[in-house]
Amino acid sequence: MITEIGIVAGEIWHFLEHHSQVRLSSLLEGIDKPRDIILMSLGWLAREGHVVLDKSGDDYTLSLRKDSGS
Repeated sequence: MITEIGIVAGEIWHFLEHHSQVRLSSLLEGIDKPRDIILMSLGWLAREGHVVLDKSGDDYTLSLRKDSGS
């Protein structure tokens, strides 16, 4: 499962590179993986400091941290 979480984290990274800032709901629709795996992968990226998460109403706004490198 850790390998799958890492692979999906890479998919999230590439999705954010191409879409800049997105809502969590858009990310969940844009990546064809189970919601739980996407959320675990996103948590991994957030913990490592690679993504910025901001609460936006009932949703969250996500983007890559500018200084995270790629």
